Amino acid sequence: MSHPDVLFVSYQDTLKLLSVEDAMRVCEDVYRMHARGSVVLSKPPSFKLDIEEGFHNHWHVKGTLLKDIPVTGVRMYNYYNDGHRNTVGGLDCTRWIALSDPMTGHALAIVDEHLVYGLRSAAAAVIPCKWLGPVSPKVLGLVGIGSMGTNAMRCLLTQYKFEQILVTSRRPESREAFAAEWSKTLGIPVVPKERIEDVVRAADIAVGGTTSSEVMTREAWLKPGAVFISLARREFEPEGWVKVDKVVIDSWEMNYLMPFFKQMVDVGTFTRDKLHGEIHEVVAGTKSGRERADERILIHTTGLVTQDVAICHYLYQQAKGKGLGITLPAARAPV
Repeated sequence: MSHPDVLFVSYQDTLKLLSVEDAMRVCEDVYRMHARGSVVLSKPPSFKLDIEEGFHNHWHVKGTLLKDIPVTGVRMYNYYNDGHRNTVGGLDCTRWIALSDPMTGHALAIVDEHLVYGLRSAAAAVIPCKWLGPVSPKVLGLVGIGSMGTNAMRCLLTQYKFEQILVTSRRPESREAFAAEWSKTLGIPVVPKERIEDVVRAADIAVGGTTSSEVMTREAWLKPGAVFISLARREFEPEGWVKVDKVVIDSWEMNYLMPFFKQMVDVGTFTRDKLHGEIHEVVAGTKSGRERADERILIHTTGLVTQDVAICHYLYQQAKGKGLGITLPAARAPV
């Protein structure tokens, strides 16, 4: 029986094939798959090889089967992090997703995941604002303006018309340059701020997307009706999780694999009975969205490999249909 060659979809090809709207649509579709119970995760759900001393090197591998497509995918990435330099969001780290046909085991594609990672991370966290966000937010606040914060802004701009965007970052020159560029691009004031507190207190929707392992935002800074979107690690103080009106996360199981979340749960700072729900439950309507205008809501995501694989399958189909990508010869017996 013949089997197909393998299509390699490069980073440059993904830039031509994936829009913000595409990423958001696919991520929402996958939340509905989770609600239907049609996804299967690997066991264990995440494999990690972390070598600190002398290398500061980290391999993370995850796999899933999406029955509704159907496709099987394995996501693998490798990055450097010595506490000062972190390449996890950069183009110089390793990021691939390998796709196979679950009915045959045949390899289908290898897709560069650098663009997918950034857009999926943002889209997956922004989508629940359709049900949980303020009715008419005027001010967006960005705590961190790297790829995470920038992509979250791009995703939110498909849903809302903000009157002002406040931004802060570690370096004054970076936030000032970002504000100048995006003020011109968007035609609204994008204002750099020195203090995180000044950004969060004024924001109707605030996004935490830094690479820091420190707490960046305090619960007391959230005004009534505000949403805080936490994209990484300990952006939002642990003690504040029980003080907001609703906490929604993407997956209890996957978050519990993260040290900060596990510690917060194990010491009793936050427990599952205090969780309003997982995002797929809100999307499917089995858990309520916003119920009052003054509710303060925390959305926290760690990332779902199911969404990465689904987006990469979409890219594979688009590349194949448009004649993009590089064909790699499949393993076949010599003639």
